[in-house]
Amino acid sequence: MGDKAQTHHPGAAGRALTADRPTSVRNVVLVGHTGSGKTTLVEALALTAGAVNRAGRVEDGGTVSDYDDIEHRQQRSVQLSLVPVEWDGIKVNLLDTPGYADFVGELRAGLRAADAALFVVSASDGVDGSTRMVWEECAAVGMPRAIVITHLEAARANFEEMTRICAEAFGGDDPDAVLPLYLPLRGPEGPDGHAPVTGLVGLLSRKLYDYSTGERKESEPGEDQLPGIEEARDRLIEGIIAESEDETLMDRYLGGEQVDVKTLVQDLERAVARGSFHPVLAAAPAAEGARQGLGTVELLELVTGGFPTPFEHPMPQVTTIDGRPRELKPCDTDGPLVAEVVRTSSDPYVGRLSLVRVFSGTLRPDQPVHVSGHGLADRGHEDHDVDEKVGTLSMPFGKQQRPVTHAVAGDLVCVAKLGRAETGDTLSAKDDPLLMEPWQMPDPLLPVAIRAHSKADEDKLSQGLARLVAEDPTMRLEQNQDTHQVVLWCLGEAHADVALERLRSRYGVQVDVVPHKVSLRETFATRATGRGRHVKQSGGHGQYAICEIEVEPLPGGSGIEFVDKVVGGAVPRQFVPSVEKGVRAQAAKGVAAGYPLIDVRVTLLDGKAHSVDSSDAAFQTAGALALREAAADARIHLLEPVAEVTVLVGDAYVGAVMSDLSGRRGRLLGTEQAGSGRTLIRAEVPEFEIGRYAVDLRSLSHGTARFDRAYARHEPMPPQIAERVRTQAGDEG
Repeated sequence: MGDKAQTHHPGAAGRALTADRPTSVRNVVLVGHTGSGKTTLVEALALTAGAVNRAGRVEDGGTVSDYDDIEHRQQRSVQLSLVPVEWDGIKVNLLDTPGYADFVGELRAGLRAADAALFVVSASDGVDGSTRMVWEECAAVGMPRAIVITHLEAARANFEEMTRICAEAFGGDDPDAVLPLYLPLRGPEGPDGHAPVTGLVGLLSRKLYDYSTGERKESEPGEDQLPGIEEARDRLIEGIIAESEDETLMDRYLGGEQVDVKTLVQDLERAVARGSFHPVLAAAPAAEGARQGLGTVELLELVTGGFPTPFEHPMPQVTTIDGRPRELKPCDTDGPLVAEVVRTSSDPYVGRLSLVRVFSGTLRPDQPVHVSGHGLADRGHEDHDVDEKVGTLSMPFGKQQRPVTHAVAGDLVCVAKLGRAETGDTLSAKDDPLLMEPWQMPDPLLPVAIRAHSKADEDKLSQGLARLVAEDPTMRLEQNQDTHQVVLWCLGEAHADVALERLRSRYGVQVDVVPHKVSLRETFATRATGRGRHVKQSGGHGQYAICEIEVEPLPGGSGIEFVDKVVGGAVPRQFVPSVEKGVRAQAAKGVAAGYPLIDVRVTLLDGKAHSVDSSDAAFQTAGALALREAAADARIHLLEPVAEVTVLVGDAYVGAVMSDLSGRRGRLLGTEQAGSGRTLIRAEVPEFEIGRYAVDLRSLSHGTARFDRAYARHEPMPPQIAERVRTQAGDEG
């Protein structure tokens, strides 16, 4: 940055990059909405650093192969991907994250693995709500952040205006903490009146960096350019000095003292590393045949000089398997092995491939490790407590993997042949098993019910689903015992589409999506009596059982209560449990529309038995018949599940969200402020009405709201809706 020497040692294309010490590593996650240019920027940085020989292509043993074909690029657009490059002897692990909200789980994994973040903002699109939310997440944990403005070639692109917008969106109470390090240098206007960006003006160095020839060339600014440079430079210097640890520096500067550029650069780097100052840069991909994209050298200098080493990454909480805290030095290459799987994928050539961040110790090929689970059993992920052997360690290189000999603490590496490890699992030494506190996973709230397309698919479905959820901890697999449906809970429609396509293409399982069923219940609205008569005395052993019952409704949550009030032995003692068993079996099947019966008291009043022909089976049948007869004479309520819903939404959308919830038969319970410009809305809403709420809320709030849901209770369904459900149940039957 600034006046630092412009020497670098780009990584040779085709060479797998390794680091021998944590100080030689920078882990950087790229964040931004879909279309902001993250993946294009990663490729431009790889080209400038020499990781690829020309845009989009790599050398492979003397032959040239595509770095990214269409299929590979699509895959990268929906999952976290690692692109390692080298600059000035520093290995930079670039973590490219999906921009679409459905794949926020991949973004969270990238934030966990990284030590700093680059927020990529399109000059033509601006800052969206979801990007602001991620910025706040990073701010909450003090992660260093910088901003890169892309798409400056767009006709309406305005770097200065976009910098102002970023300062408002990201600066909070201190907009001077978000300032540009460079200004765009524009060439002559074309016929359309648009002046293309051809280079950058270094504010600290007072130098011009011209990229118009495809190679970065340094020159001095003209006299006519100096006034504009000095104004922006003064503001930048004041912003840097405000973050300086030298409290006398501001007074000296305001008193007219010229501050040495080297001092400013050092203060800038320290402020960026501790997350208190957020520089704004500009970048663009290289033109056809060019070697360096605009702003890529400056960006690599910032990453290697201003972003923190893994030593400065707070160590997540580590415990023993039985939960005892374990204190570890951060990034100790000789310490106990602690690594975490941040992504799991299937590679067509090497099978399951795990992207791992090493937090402590050194990981080597063929090393025995202990795999500790992550407590996601409620999502269909089994807990792990097993020993495995690490396979080959490698670094990605386009679609290929290049073997490496080790991965030190602070580095990222791909690990082959971990058959049991899933995303979020901890890898530790076999003789010293440890467990890392997992990062927060978003809760999947969109249900997708599926069934096998054919008998052949049915045979492969279970294994395919197990592999699918092993790759993605944001997905929940449910085998619903009430509706007998297989349900994939996803984060959105795109997430579901990708999951089903992976089932088909990777695991050869074709499924059909079917309407998702809600678990309904039935109950008696009025008291009723019933008589069950099961008498069969012709041919063979006879059957004889008669019982009379009374059914009355109970408060919600009571379940089924069975009371014996038989007197005089009308129903022999040994057959009373048989009646209860028959009643409960029929209740589980339902008495009106085929849904389980709950919240009733069934009282056995009277009955008759035969000394020879009465049996356990006969009285079970009689009990079931009695309950059905009682239901025929009573008013039966269909009960629907009601969820307690909490919605966190920006104040601008509170009215629209509350109106929408009311239209879903929701009961609003109240609102409360939840930080600057946000409101928490609480409501109770029937689950029938929120099957697609994950999709609808995103549209309603432009991606800025999120919600949680929890089962509250079952309650009677409105008569007109209940009648429609009964009709549908009859048609299906």
